Amino acid sequence: MLKEIYLGIFRQGNRIYTKNLIKGSVYGEEIINVENIEYRFFDPFRSKFAAAILKGLKSPLKEDSTMLYLGAASGTTISHMSDILSKGFIYGVEFSKRVASQLYLVARNRNNLAIILKDANNPKDYSAFLPHVDFLYEDIAQRNQYDIFLKNALIFLKRNGFGMICIKTRSIDVTKKPKEIFENIKEKLKNDNFEILQSLNLEPFQKDHYFILAKKDF
Repeated sequence: MLKEIYLGIFRQGNRIYTKNLIKGSVYGEEIINVENIEYRFFDPFRSKFAAAILKGLKSPLKEDSTMLYLGAASGTTISHMSDILSKGFIYGVEFSKRVASQLYLVARNRNNLAIILKDANNPKDYSAFLPHVDFLYEDIAQRNQYDIFLKNALIFLKRNGFGMICIKTRSIDVTKKPKEIFENIKEKLKNDNFEILQSLNLEPFQKDHYFILAKKDF
């Protein structure tokens, strides 16, 4: 039996689902039908946000929230975010044209999802047509991941808005221990006036990955 554990996120046993905004599979994921409503399996081995939920993340998402999503990739997680923010809007930034071609296919039938083909390193390139948002979600495997997050937060994230960062430690520095990198980013967030609400190790779903939920206090 499905039980809604957070807004738009449903659990059945040790599996979680989102209520499908648009009928049909997005990337070949399992779909179950309950009382003529489709639910899409949210795989924690494919999505760091799903992994974070199963590791205890208390999702603050609201159905009418706005989100800037950095590193939208081919659309796996952002499609589930689209399900959850059914009355909100998501701006997905992706730099790779090859990957974005798949992402456009996801977005074309989802009226709450827009794709921005830009480099998240340069947020001023898209600042003219983006509003302030309630959530900033980052999943970028780059050495300067934190700097990219902060630059975008300073421009787009509302005061008391939420930041969610997926940290791929091996992309930041292979010479340091993953825990050390994780603690360093937490310290940077505190120094930049973010309140850390939750910090999670995503193993066994995602090796050497961490997840931070923070609140902007400026």
